Amino acid sequence: MKALTLGPKGTYSHRATESVSDDVEFVESVTGIVEGVASGEYERGVVPIENSIEGSVTESLDALADRNVAVVREIVTPIKHALMAQAGEFETVASHPQALAQCRGFLSEEYPSATTEAVASTARGVERAREDPTTAAIGHPATAGPDLQVLAQDIQDSTSNATRFVVLAPETERSDAGGKSSVIIYPNTNYPGLLLEMLEPFAERDINLSRVESRPSGERLGDYIFHLDFAAGLYEDRAQAAVEELRDIATHGWVRILGSYDTEHVL
Repeated sequence: MKALTLGPKGTYSHRATESVSDDVEFVESVTGIVEGVASGEYERGVVPIENSIEGSVTESLDALADRNVAVVREIVTPIKHALMAQAGEFETVASHPQALAQCRGFLSEEYPSATTEAVASTARGVERAREDPTTAAIGHPATAGPDLQVLAQDIQDSTSNATRFVVLAPETERSDAGGKSSVIIYPNTNYPGLLLEMLEPFAERDINLSRVESRPSGERLGDYIFHLDFAAGLYEDRAQAAVEELRDIATHGWVRILGSYDTEHVL
């Protein structure tokens, strides 16, 4: 099957996608991945959704709220960043914004005079370092190749740094089977106690909410879309009942079910 993820070759997204398919193609944005799957052009897409240091990837959340796709699998992979350059001296460090943020402490301590440059992916930063001797990159050390020196390894600010990716499929492949589920809710209203109302259906049924995130709806200031992950499969009566209560709350908005899925750890 054809899978789409962030490119170019060598990104952490690419490494996660290799556990899904041998036929991998690349785009430069998460939105492009979600669109590719929603249109039916690609059978699978892999997008980063959350990092243990920097939190949620907001572009992924917004793209999932805007298009109809299913989440069929979760991949968790450790992130081991390295600093790479043509030589030991450089002026700029280029990488994906999340990677730069995850190594903020190291860069501040070891290279306080270096400027940072945000690019579309860690692999794109490596390409910049190959082209420009004044630029270093942050990415997986395996991407250094013969042209770059690995100046430092494991430079992320936390040794437990990991990223959670989700595997997307067309909406028709959404499953109720799995140990974890994700839903998106847009209440299209706002009043005291609204958030509590959305959480209570899960607490009352002893369902653990593993993530609650709000994103601006784009409709008006103070109007939000909520992303919920919970530790239960939608095949369970208690999960179905909780989601039905969400639908009752969002009578003026909508509830989008991304599906149930299991988690795989990939090195």
